[in-house]
Amino acid sequence: MVWKTVARHLLSRAAPASAPDEELVKTLRARLAAAGQGRLGRALTIRHVAAGSCNGCELELRATQNLIYDLTQYGLSFTPSPRHADILLITGVAGVNMREAVAQLRAAMPDPVFVVALGDCAVDGGVFKGSPAVAGGADAFLPVDLVIAGCAPTPTQIIQGLLALVEAHGENERAVVG
Repeated sequence: MVWKTVARHLLSRAAPASAPDEELVKTLRARLAAAGQGRLGRALTIRHVAAGSCNGCELELRATQNLIYDLTQYGLSFTPSPRHADILLITGVAGVNMREAVAQLRAAMPDPVFVVALGDCAVDGGVFKGSPAVAGGADAFLPVDLVIAGCAPTPTQIIQGLLALVEAHGENERAVVG
């Protein structure tokens, strides 16, 4: 069964390339320019931290790396080292006991760093909002630059959000061919 699926995807036409939402790109550019954030190149590395999640968002995030979505074709990749990361991607609720770990992780990352909250739990605590063990969303730890909402957001939504961040900080404008 697995081989049939792989063969079907390899022999079929490639999925159309994802493009960022232009309105989101404009909003990010304006907000991050006002904040005085530095500019990044076109290839970004992502350091992911699960701050207390059900792993739904992680499953969708890992799907962005498979042969169907292939996040690396857009110049985005994951790194285990915070010292090499440009983006701090947080999933899960902001558990109170994760505050120090996230602060240490952010301190180890060179500036500029962009913080992305992925999933409803990272946005505002999701269904766990109000629990004494939950500080809220990722913004309870750090200022968030990009929110990708959903429970759990699809790989396409994740890629479009990250591409909007790349576009907002890319040194060269790229024409979107449609």
